[in-house]
Amino acid sequence: MSTGPSVGSGVHAATDGPAGGTQAGGEDLRDRPLGELVKQLADQTSTLVRQEIELAKAETTLKAKTAGKGAGLIGAGAVIGLLAAGALTAFLIMLLDGALANWLSALIVAVVFAAIAGALAMAGKNRIQRATPPVPEQTIETVKEDAQWAKTRAASARK
Repeated sequence: MSTGPSVGSGVHAATDGPAGGTQAGGEDLRDRPLGELVKQLADQTSTLVRQEIELAKAETTLKAKTAGKGAGLIGAGAVIGLLAAGALTAFLIMLLDGALANWLSALIVAVVFAAIAGALAMAGKNRIQRATPPVPEQTIETVKEDAQWAKTRAASARK
């Protein structure tokens, strides 16, 4: 699943030819004027930065949506639990009243509700944890790859 622009093929493929230091036309980058190389580097760098920013935005948006859904589950669980608790509490206390004291009937019902509420809260917490940390991991990896690529290019240009 692609969440944003792909960085791996666009900028790198535009300047890397089969020999690693040549253009598609076969010209060696070492033969080109320094000003032209600097201009090409600036163009490629700005394109790369824009692509990385777009990828970071896409990744962060996706994680925020997942965290929001988890928070919604927690809230929904709380509301449903509250609505059901009133009616169900009265019903269960009356049901147990015939066999147990009123206070014991109410305690049993409260413990059961607490267990259900805990299970719903844990499900929501787990959903939120899947969305964290809210950092764009794919973008970080591609930036590392781009930095390594730039180091390799700089080293080959010095030869």
